[in-house]
Amino acid sequence: MTTNAIDMTARAERATELQIQNRTLEMHLLQESLARAHMQERLQEAEHQRMALRAHRAAKLVRKAERASLRARRALAVALM
Repeated sequence: MTTNAIDMTARAERATELQIQNRTLEMHLLQESLARAHMQERLQEAEHQRMALRAHRAAKLVRKAERASLRARRALAVALM
């Protein structure tokens, strides 16, 4: 084998190794990206659930305040009679 052929073979082997390393890195980054997207989705879902719970609690408090107001008006009406 000539020196030129050896150099070409060595370059081809290095290029193959770099391609494998790049593919491995790309797969690793793909997994990280997928995990990041999954966590982002779960965080958004949790935030949505918290907002829904706050809205439910607020509606419950409004109903409770309305009932208390009605009782107060009835008590006042009875007291004025």
